[in-house]
Amino acid sequence: MGVHRYRVWNGPAPTTAALASVSTGTTVKTMVQLAAPATRQLVVVGWGFEFDDPPGADAVVELLVTDVAATVTAHVASGLVKLLPGIPASLMTLGTSATGYTASAEGTITATRVFDVKRLSSTSAEAAPTMQYDRNFELNGIPPVVNVSEFLRVRVTTPTTAADMSCYVDVEE
Repeated sequence: MGVHRYRVWNGPAPTTAALASVSTGTTVKTMVQLAAPATRQLVVVGWGFEFDDPPGADAVVELLVTDVAATVTAHVASGLVKLLPGIPASLMTLGTSATGYTASAEGTITATRVFDVKRLSSTSAEAAPTMQYDRNFELNGIPPVVNVSEFLRVRVTTPTTAADMSCYVDVEE
């Protein structure tokens, strides 16, 4: 089997409890980060997010590639969920400056490639249709590619009031 697909959430894989939403904070924050393996590119198949409540001010959610890692809570191998049976473990690099979630420091980025951006209104009635977002790149265009040793991030900016958010990225190695 040649296709290896994985889903990575902004939190540990659930076991005895449901996947928890994570607070966005009140500045830019990387919610989930994937470190491409040193030997293989990642193809971004899809991504998505959901907010529990509207942000306190207009928010921006970005899917982008950077040249610098954020400091994150390290994922473990079971957090890289296999989307197809019988495939091997992911080759993504795990660690606090690699694949993980809930950044505590963003790092000093010098270059980005932005793949997708979604803006959310802070007005409840306006925000409702945009509080959940799912995009499948295979159906809607050319899937973005993360080069060897680059970092893919779902990054959110909620400037005045934190909101709870869950997000994921689907990739193919």
